[in-house]
Amino acid sequence: MERYPVRAIRVLAAASEENAGDLLTDHLRANSDSLPHVLPGLPGESRATVERLIKAGDRVAEASPDELPRLLVDPPWTRTVQKAKPVVLKGLIMPADQAVVWKAGERDTWLSSDIFYPYPDSWHLGRNERGYGDVGVIPAPQERAERWDRWIARFQAGRVNEDQEWMAGLLAMGPEELVRPALREWVPGEWKHPGGWWSPENWLKVLIARFGLDALPVTLRFARAKPSRGAALLMSFLDGEVAVAMADWLLRTRSMRDVATAWFDRHGPAALPYLVPVAAGKAGKARTAAEYALLFLARREGEEAVLAAARAHGDQAVELVETLLTGDPENLLPRRKIPGDLGVQAETLPQVLLNGRERALPVSSVRHLLTLLAISTPEDPDPGLAGVLAACDDHSLAEFGRALRGHWVEYGADAATAWQFSALGWLGDDEVVHELVPLIREWPGVGLHHHAVRGLDVLAVIGTDLALREIHAISQKVKYKGLKKRAQEKVEQIAAARGLTGEQLGDRLVPDFGLDADGALVLDYGPRRFTAGFDEALKPYVIDENGKFRSTLPKPGVRDDAELAPAAHQRFGRLKKDVRAIAGIQLQRLERAMTTQRRWSLAEFNAFFVRHPLVWHIARRLVWLSEHGDTATAFRLAEDRTFADVDDDVLTPSEDATITIAHPLHLAETLKRWSQVLADYEIQQPFPQLGRDVHTLTDAERDDAELKRFHDRTVPTGKVIGMERRGWQRGTPEDNGIQFWILRPVPGGRAIVVGLDPGIPIGTLDLWPEQRIERVWLNDGTGLTWHSDRGSPLTFSELDPVTASEIINDLTVLTT
Repeated sequence: MERYPVRAIRVLAAASEENAGDLLTDHLRANSDSLPHVLPGLPGESRATVERLIKAGDRVAEASPDELPRLLVDPPWTRTVQKAKPVVLKGLIMPADQAVVWKAGERDTWLSSDIFYPYPDSWHLGRNERGYGDVGVIPAPQERAERWDRWIARFQAGRVNEDQEWMAGLLAMGPEELVRPALREWVPGEWKHPGGWWSPENWLKVLIARFGLDALPVTLRFARAKPSRGAALLMSFLDGEVAVAMADWLLRTRSMRDVATAWFDRHGPAALPYLVPVAAGKAGKARTAAEYALLFLARREGEEAVLAAARAHGDQAVELVETLLTGDPENLLPRRKIPGDLGVQAETLPQVLLNGRERALPVSSVRHLLTLLAISTPEDPDPGLAGVLAACDDHSLAEFGRALRGHWVEYGADAATAWQFSALGWLGDDEVVHELVPLIREWPGVGLHHHAVRGLDVLAVIGTDLALREIHAISQKVKYKGLKKRAQEKVEQIAAARGLTGEQLGDRLVPDFGLDADGALVLDYGPRRFTAGFDEALKPYVIDENGKFRSTLPKPGVRDDAELAPAAHQRFGRLKKDVRAIAGIQLQRLERAMTTQRRWSLAEFNAFFVRHPLVWHIARRLVWLSEHGDTATAFRLAEDRTFADVDDDVLTPSEDATITIAHPLHLAETLKRWSQVLADYEIQQPFPQLGRDVHTLTDAERDDAELKRFHDRTVPTGKVIGMERRGWQRGTPEDNGIQFWILRPVPGGRAIVVGLDPGIPIGTLDLWPEQRIERVWLNDGTGLTWHSDRGSPLTFSELDPVTASEIINDLTVLTT
């Protein structure tokens, strides 16, 4: 087609529009200059087809350069920038001063981190011997003794062949005068164990808190090798090497910018003296990063603070820094790699209109827009992209994005050009969300999990309430576990960026579906009206004008208004469909909130429950607790949305009260009275609350590290997998892809773990139809590999009564 464009027009025009219409439309856009020569020679029917497509695609006049964003007229990748040779000042010395700067209580918190420490009387034992060690807060530092001298000598000579966490635990409790010099020179091997008490990001906290600057060298080694895990450990250190590392991360690593920013915010002007000598030194990455950090701090601390640091190095340093401060920090950012071939012709895509829809981007500017999209990623969009998109019409951007993704799919959905799909994040709207979500949910089933994950990124970048709700809905319910996990991670990322937890974000994403303040929807048929409401399961019903209950809305009749009635009937149909999609999720969320004893402030409770038109229908059917100090008062929401206690008296909670969903164990002697209150008002509960089964641990079980009543029970593998619906998680696959346990997180960062034999093989869930429960124990929430074989130091007395009851209830359901 590109080689013979005129012949292609003739061939495509002669084909049926059904088969070649889109292809011909794109080709006509790309070859509009040829049309005057081709049209007269086309047969009548073909000519009519081309003219019809041309008329349907009448193009808006192109904007002049002065009407366009500068980036779309003269982008930097079309210019050759002549860089001036940098002035280098020799002999500037970086300060040797070092300090450890803690926030209030931070050092104590780090010092009390749980780590693994060996028992002093078992250093000679192999790692699998009993008595090898324990997990918890390190015991009091040991006094110097002969065995310490011998062990440190062996350690420094490199003759201690033990895991990092073993050596770190021993160092953490060793005599200071021996440990400090040994720690300064420690060069561990491969950094292992991401996460948990045995990970470097955990045990290094204890070493830093106890030994301060003597722990800096090993911490720097870890942070440079594993920045995403180790950079935050450098937060308290004020040091030249740390300043240079933070400047580099600030400039070059988007995922590390938050950590680097926090470090510069903590140390502020005190970091400047370390940066000036590097910013005046030889050209290279370190100098560029230091220059960028100085400009960054000038915006935060003021230019005078930066100049004051330069004055310590003389007039030439001041002059150099003054010149630097006149520059644009954007010019220091790493240049992005511009693709040589975008893989799509700008001429074949729909026009992008400017705001007002009276002018369109010229083809040359569309190419620049495509380049901007190609060099952007969801995590790191080009800084100029947002301004360009803000100048363009939203609807035309969405059409442009659809066509771009369609082109990507048509040409094989190649990973090298996947930016054509990712671009929908910046170009798409809620209509795109509606189109994309069903695809995301089904793609893993046809071997396109990677497309589904990219689709989650697109939804996150679109970022509308609808897009975020759909990500949250996928994180709660989808039939593909891998996709569900990625959606959960995405929810946590989005929530963290807003300073929220995933559950808090979920509170804010529940739609109201256009219901009125009373949580109802009036459906107008003209001569008659109906009011839609919801039962305890959020199933909609209607009440007619005579107060008669109907489970569904009647179809419009001949006497009803010809326009109002069908529209109202369709509106109710959409409402049923929309609410059905989220009802189960909301009920599960609130039941989980009860079992995990989640709490809300009074303001949050009023916003997300009392005044929310939809969630109100669930909230009014539950019993809640208002907690203030040591006092907890149960209440329900009355019909007028006031708070009523068990005697139906109005309750006015304190402004700083916290609200939680009452568990039967919270209600004690008032449980029967509350059951009677709800029965008197004919209130059906959305999930088992007042009638919930309650269990308790025996005294022996509370003092035990294992819940032996469930040991050696045989249960169907399907029921084990079904525990995921109750908040349990399957373990990490180990040898041959087998999951040897399930776990449920509990308060305090712990987890209840159920060991399984023979385990669940990934991909062949029906290979072993039954599982034997080997053990049930309380873990510290981390490290479920060899540690699980050693016995846990934690007893079930750590569980509060509600958590214990729910765990026993879950396992009772599993084993009966």
